[in-house]
Amino acid sequence: MKKLLNTLYVMSEDSYLTLDGENVAVKRGDTVASRFPLHTLESILSFSYAGASPALMGACAERGVNLAFFSQRGRFLARVAGVTHGNVLLRQTQYRVSDDESKSVEIAKCFILGKVYNCQKSIERTRRDHGMRVDDDILKNASEKLKSYMPMIKNAPDRDTLRGYEGVAANAYFDAFDEMILGDKDTFKFTTRNRRPPLDPTNALLSFAYSILTNDCSSALEAVGLDSYVGFMHSSRSGRKSLALDLMEELRPCIADRFVLTLINNRRLHKKDFDFLESGAVIMSDGARKSFLKAWQEHKREEITHPFLDEKIEWGLVPFVQAQLLSRYLRDDLDAYPPFLWK
Repeated sequence: MKKLLNTLYVMSEDSYLTLDGENVAVKRGDTVASRFPLHTLESILSFSYAGASPALMGACAERGVNLAFFSQRGRFLARVAGVTHGNVLLRQTQYRVSDDESKSVEIAKCFILGKVYNCQKSIERTRRDHGMRVDDDILKNASEKLKSYMPMIKNAPDRDTLRGYEGVAANAYFDAFDEMILGDKDTFKFTTRNRRPPLDPTNALLSFAYSILTNDCSSALEAVGLDSYVGFMHSSRSGRKSLALDLMEELRPCIADRFVLTLINNRRLHKKDFDFLESGAVIMSDGARKSFLKAWQEHKREEITHPFLDEKIEWGLVPFVQAQLLSRYLRDDLDAYPPFLWK
């Protein structure tokens, strides 16, 4: 269990939540592991298969405490929320901001600044950790380019201009991406980002990681009462989770990209784990997907210090904390949305 931003995160898969007087009791078997005063909580996010008592669900609905349930892999299942919780007002604000160019671009700039900053940090980490094994000139040049784009992003007057800066920054980053691949270069050589379908094993891994991360971001946004389909950077389109894609931007380099690089560089996957189709497409085998997902779940349990909160949390909670911060900004509880800036 961990409490952040007045949100209780229940991570133990066998935890059962009950109401004990004015407290939320977290039970594991017949033992009460911990108690939290209900009146101090805004949200309870449970990743346990055991669930919660009807009495607690009723109390949360009555008092406006958002109670959300997820699968153990982080897929959003359901939410219990009372009429006083304010999700309708939050979503109304979200829709108004999305339709307002000047307001939405300010949030979009935070997402893209976080993305470019984290891209640069990823490159610098490779330079620091593997300086003798890489072409430092290539990585240094890419890092300096990314750094130079940040002031332009901060001053972007509209979303179209911002998308242009994001595009050139992404090109600079992916132009140097192959230099960060240290294991089995014959199999995992990277030349350019491609998708639908991916044309090489590295792009297949990146696409799969982005798909999972999008799902995690969508679950996090739904948990705090935001509409994952209405974004600020990505335009609304039927069936597209635009806000989840927005939130994912800042998390791609430090969560998805570094994870893929770790799998490759630690030789967790090999050429035999991919199917090379006659059309040129490359897809992961069933065994590779299982290995990927197992390692992904293990990675999500690793701890980091959140740069804004200055508290230790698991990697898997980062999308949920960022969603909470975004909702607080939209409610005017924060002066600006603080993107996740990897340290």
